[in-house]
Amino acid sequence: MSRISARISAIAESATLAVDAKAKALKAAGRPVIGFGAGEPDFPTPDYIVEAAAAATKVVANHRYTPAAGLPEMREAIVAKTKRDSNYVITADQVLVTNGGKQAVYQAFATIIDPGDEVLLPSPYWTTYPECVKLAGGKSVEVFADESQNYLVTVAQLEAARTPKTKALLFCSPSNPTGSVYSPEQVKAIGQWALKNNIWVILDEIYEHLLYDDATAPSMAVLVPELADTCIIINGVAKTYAMTGWRVGWMIGPTDAIKAATNLQSHLSSNVSNVSQRAAIAALTGDLAAVHKMGEAFNRRRKLIVGLLNEIPGFICPTPTGAFYVYPSVKGVLGKTIRGKTPKTSAELATLILEEVEVAAVPGEAFGPSGYLRFSYATSDEDIVEGIGRIKKLLTEG
Repeated sequence: MSRISARISAIAESATLAVDAKAKALKAAGRPVIGFGAGEPDFPTPDYIVEAAAAATKVVANHRYTPAAGLPEMREAIVAKTKRDSNYVITADQVLVTNGGKQAVYQAFATIIDPGDEVLLPSPYWTTYPECVKLAGGKSVEVFADESQNYLVTVAQLEAARTPKTKALLFCSPSNPTGSVYSPEQVKAIGQWALKNNIWVILDEIYEHLLYDDATAPSMAVLVPELADTCIIINGVAKTYAMTGWRVGWMIGPTDAIKAATNLQSHLSSNVSNVSQRAAIAALTGDLAAVHKMGEAFNRRRKLIVGLLNEIPGFICPTPTGAFYVYPSVKGVLGKTIRGKTPKTSAELATLILEEVEVAAVPGEAFGPSGYLRFSYATSDEDIVEGIGRIKKLLTEG
């Protein structure tokens, strides 16, 4: 008899966290590692949010259990924020506050997926999505769009992948890992297709404020309002407000789904930390000045890293218009001998780059097919120049 259940044994380790952990371990050992693996802003959480948390620690009510669905003030803040940012009108009973967006993703799939149900997963995808589907007993059906499509799937591709078992579609725009953003016309067409085929849509909107070059990311729930009864929105404060460690996310959906997910959470984790919720309330009810300032830095870094990556022979890097990732194709490098080694996959290439020049990137295998690397540019301009420069020097050695 196995000591570990088959269900848990089947879960793959988070590749992005693994790469980040390895880079940090090497750095702690004194190695000059530059890490492009972590998907988190490198800025501190804005002061006014930290100050709200500090004040909350002294309020005795925050030392106690509170409703599993979230503080009433937090849920109302999400209602107001959703109207302000997306023009989507909801009520507090459609909101569940979770321990980060990752818990919201898991609970969304656990709430609507039964064993044998299929979930359409546009690829490249965030590494956690298929593991959440698997835990719910579902089956991920990957729908791949390569760099020639700017990593954006089409309605025709989704229709070709649909079967009688298709229960849901996961839709993320702006995208992790590619930074690609669907146009409003594409979003609406996909939403209408899902509605026509009675398919649930789980919308991951965590990068909604990280947009460049006049790109927009309207919510599918707004463009196709008839989807409201079969749509769950995932969001959180992590990326927008540099609050990854505070662990506050949320789900928005029809009341029956939210009630069911709240029941699950009441047994799983109870309420989210009250101090973190108070900090999140300050974030959501404050202005977006700090967010815009961080966005300006990300935009500058985006242009810098795309230009540098496209100078490397064998790399093809589309210019992303959202999030803080680039996703170059490295297929032109695979099969070439580099310092006596011949990487045939992007995983092998990522390992070689880390071992030879101490630069950490996440290989495409973490997000779908091989042949790509993900770089997060949520790091300093200096590290971008130095890190990509090391890779270029390695791959252009005579």
